[in-house]
Amino acid sequence: MEAHSLKVQKTAHYYTIGKAGKHIKRFWLVCHGYGQAAAKFIYKFDKMDDGQTLIVAPEGFSRFYFGGFTGDVGASWMTKEDRKEEIEDYCRFLQTLYDQFVPQLADDVQITFLGFSQGAATITRFGMLNKPLFHHLIIWASNFAHDIDYLAEKAFIAEKNVFLVIGDEDEFVTPKRLEKFKKFAKEQELEYELISFEGKHKVDRPTLYQLAERLNK
Repeated sequence: MEAHSLKVQKTAHYYTIGKAGKHIKRFWLVCHGYGQAAAKFIYKFDKMDDGQTLIVAPEGFSRFYFGGFTGDVGASWMTKEDRKEEIEDYCRFLQTLYDQFVPQLADDVQITFLGFSQGAATITRFGMLNKPLFHHLIIWASNFAHDIDYLAEKAFIAEKNVFLVIGDEDEFVTPKRLEKFKKFAKEQELEYELISFEGKHKVDRPTLYQLAERLNK
């Protein structure tokens, strides 16, 4: 048996809050977690619709029935199979979205990348591999992508404001795992701010809005 691959066209999906234009001063590119749908995920950001903010939520290519064979449909960014190609595919997708929207916005637009759970590694890889202009990186309920050599890109990442946001009852990010996250960040000489909130594995709206207000100042 021989394995083969070829590039094909595929329809990608994304959702927005706000309208692109030179009036937009803040651009957020936000990536959902495993098994989520971007159409639902983006509603976490609805109160940030102030007329000067554009939020774009892309959806992972791999859709599936989250509960079995019927019911709610979720999406995944990648699996361990053919991971290199899957990373290239979604980085290309995110770059296409970035190139579509950013030129339409204010020349001094502030750009924030946010990834929740599986989406955190997704948005981090895009930011570090493609190196588009951005100002803030928010890693929510997850860790830094482990397959990036941050030391080699120290000057690039040092220019960004990096936040690690974790719920104190997160069933996936346990205290033990959080210590591993911190150890990895120390080894890679990553500077970040740790933000903790009361809650589980979710995007906590009050915490999100408080952080957004800080970045707006």
